[in-house]
Amino acid sequence: MKLEHVNLTVRDPKATAAVLCDLFDWTVRWEGESIHGGYSVHVGEAESYLALYAPPVDIQNAENSYYRAGGLNHVGIVVRDLDMIEARVKAAGFVPTSHADYEPGKRFYFDGPDDVEYEVISYA
Repeated sequence: MKLEHVNLTVRDPKATAAVLCDLFDWTVRWEGESIHGGYSVHVGEAESYLALYAPPVDIQNAENSYYRAGGLNHVGIVVRDLDMIEARVKAAGFVPTSHADYEPGKRFYFDGPDDVEYEVISYA
């Protein structure tokens, strides 16, 4: 078994997809109209992806996800070259935080579009 996708609600799926494609060398796998009159963009690789969904109405941020049942706390992405991705994250205007070396790898976090937290990990 493996995880295929995670579906996130965002304000602008196309813009978020563009950022993630630039940062992680991903591609848009599909995009179009979706449930409840919304719009979705699927971005990732051949085996897994993030489904980025926007409803047809304005959305608001809810309370802190770490204190909400079913809250999304962060999305972990494994990369080969942590330093290269960190440089891309900074160039895109995001701030890497919480750097750590741990067995068996290294990581950092950043808050991306719509305040979704991403953990970037390298086991190289």
